[in-house]
Amino acid sequence: MFIGRKNELVDLNRLYSKDSFEMAVVYGRRRVGKTSLINEFCKDKRSIFYVAIEQNDKGALESFSEKVLEMFPAARSYIDKFANWEKAFEYISDQSMDQRMILVIDEYPYIATSNPSVSSVLQKVIDTKFINTKLFLILCGSSMSFMENQVLGYKSPLYGRRTAQFKIEPFDYADSGRFFAQYSLQEKLIAYGIAGGIPQYLNNLEKEGSLEDSIYYNYFKKGGHLFEEPNSILKQELREPSTYNSIITAVASGASRINEISTKTGEESKKCSKYLSTLIDLHILRKEYPVGTAAGRNGIYSLCDNMLRFWYRFVSVNMTNIEAGLGEMIIKNKVIPKIPEYMGRIFEDICIEYLIRRNKKLSLFFMFDEIGRWWGNNPIRKRQEEIDILAKSEDKVILGECKWKNEQVGIGILNDLVEKSEVFKQYREKYYMLFSKSGFTNELINAVKNMNNIELVNIEKLFNIEDR
Repeated sequence: MFIGRKNELVDLNRLYSKDSFEMAVVYGRRRVGKTSLINEFCKDKRSIFYVAIEQNDKGALESFSEKVLEMFPAARSYIDKFANWEKAFEYISDQSMDQRMILVIDEYPYIATSNPSVSSVLQKVIDTKFINTKLFLILCGSSMSFMENQVLGYKSPLYGRRTAQFKIEPFDYADSGRFFAQYSLQEKLIAYGIAGGIPQYLNNLEKEGSLEDSIYYNYFKKGGHLFEEPNSILKQELREPSTYNSIITAVASGASRINEISTKTGEESKKCSKYLSTLIDLHILRKEYPVGTAAGRNGIYSLCDNMLRFWYRFVSVNMTNIEAGLGEMIIKNKVIPKIPEYMGRIFEDICIEYLIRRNKKLSLFFMFDEIGRWWGNNPIRKRQEEIDILAKSEDKVILGECKWKNEQVGIGILNDLVEKSEVFKQYREKYYMLFSKSGFTNELINAVKNMNNIELVNIEKLFNIEDR
């Protein structure tokens, strides 16, 4: 079953309907669903779908020729392969002069790495041949650095040729939850918290039945689907995975500022800064600043991906015992008891994703233009404060508190949030949203019943977003 990606499909089909040359660049991390999206788009359309593998240039050209000639069997009577890439592209050009055709080159970085001149050849053919055809060219790749620098980058021969680009992001909590029809709403959120929004990871979890079995067979059994996944990701993108691994481990364990990361890894701050920048470019880490403030020294680092968060928090530190076959004991004694604490920060991300969905539907108090977390000095209370969610637009602000706890949220949490909000004198209108895994006390529900600037959101409401 194909899930999500409605907007991407609409945009691809809009380009397809133009009936002129188009070049779309589709990229995103491994297993995020790029190939599934393109396959869905190509359904019932005249297309050549070539998936490159790691091999030398001769082998790549031969396998590409084979795929192209499958589409045009009559050509086999006088050719069994193309002499070079230019001849192959020119033949495709001839076949798409008067009829719409899609050419997909999946994992394009493999071809361009084995033969660095391919991009220049392709650029020449685009400018002299493809531009006059009805070809829809799609270049797809999983190497984020390659696609952003050597396909989309200013120094690339292909720069300026693309007519559209699609960075395929992981699913949010709502689309991820659609993989788990048998789970409770709380279990769906936990599954998202341990696997993130990568479709293949979600599929792997869904196949194992119960949530606890899913965790065991994917993470805590040697040979599990996700047991070695972080190492594979780092080896694909980085030359020194061991150093980067140490930095990610430090961040996953709670080090969020560069001096803390430097201390935990034993690397000097300048060197750490360079590695951190690379990990941000690869969308493994992110650097956050308090909403409404300029980038500066107040930024903190965190992992972008829940699968990596979970793996570095629970798997890497227990690797020896997992390999000894103690995975089930680790889950019962070291993972399950820690899930409530682990889910706290992830629940904040989920609530931000919920608000982003609501913002698109214009179903909030107002349409915000920036959202995230806030932290800083409260001169009134004379102490540092943190606010889980702050969404703003000009002189309006939404302040949110997120609680992943077993007890209901009471009126004290609202009063504390209102008190914290006194620091934001620049906003004329203030609105408040409380999010709770376990619901709200009757006292709080009754107190806000007639207030039009306060909203309470429980788990059921998180999953009713499509009804709004």
